[in-house]
Amino acid sequence: MSTTIAETPARLDLEEVTISYNGKTAVDHISIQIAHGDQVAIVGPNGAGKSTLFKALVGLLPVQHGKIFIHGQPLGHHQDCVAYIPQREEVDWRFPVTVSDVVMMGRYGKFGWLRQPDKTDKAIVLQSMEQMGIAALRTRPIGELSGGQQQRVFLARALAQEPHILLMDEPFTGVDVSTQETTLRLLSDLKSAGVTVLVSTHDLNMAASEFNQVLLLNRKMIAFGSPQEVFTSQNLKAAFSGQLLNLEGAVVVDQCCGNDEEHSH
Repeated sequence: MSTTIAETPARLDLEEVTISYNGKTAVDHISIQIAHGDQVAIVGPNGAGKSTLFKALVGLLPVQHGKIFIHGQPLGHHQDCVAYIPQREEVDWRFPVTVSDVVMMGRYGKFGWLRQPDKTDKAIVLQSMEQMGIAALRTRPIGELSGGQQQRVFLARALAQEPHILLMDEPFTGVDVSTQETTLRLLSDLKSAGVTVLVSTHDLNMAASEFNQVLLLNRKMIAFGSPQEVFTSQNLKAAFSGQLLNLEGAVVVDQCCGNDEEHSH
């Protein structure tokens, strides 16, 4: 990791942000301040706007109303400081590229499309693959990998980008326990490096145990704060409207919660 990550405050500010998806309001007037180095779980039912919010933060969807600031500058002012790991269902795994090719894509913002990667780029790519335990797979086509291996490839690509802010959309869904543990270790490493991390998840128990902040979302912001502050019966009822099996005591997630919220828009 570059030392500049820790030196640059990776702050994220949303002011009255409204985003539409397929002609419908998916995120409605959200205002939130995420501090440098925070690790935030974004939790909500299918169709809550979690994926939509991530796509807007990297410029894949327009903001209909309000403003987004990164490092205090308007969205788009900073190039390549936000890395985004989409849900696996959104990736065309048939595309003929190798593991090493995909991870090198994380460096494109550093050297551009016209210049060839240099020794530094190649070293960072190799280091990122080694950190994710996939260096031995570097010449393999991504379509031949397991779901957990594919997830590790995208984690390595994000690492190679050396982001200040990392967005991870459902990284724990549909992967093996080993990959989940590797992802959690990565979150710990990123915290030490001062990287701000936002992770969408349906696993409320993981959100409560592994993240210092939780954004509870259902198109509108239901609550934002520590897990203890956010995961109250009242807030969970407001967010999930009966999708939870048990709102008293321990947080329990209903098995009906699916993978890809965008399908339900």
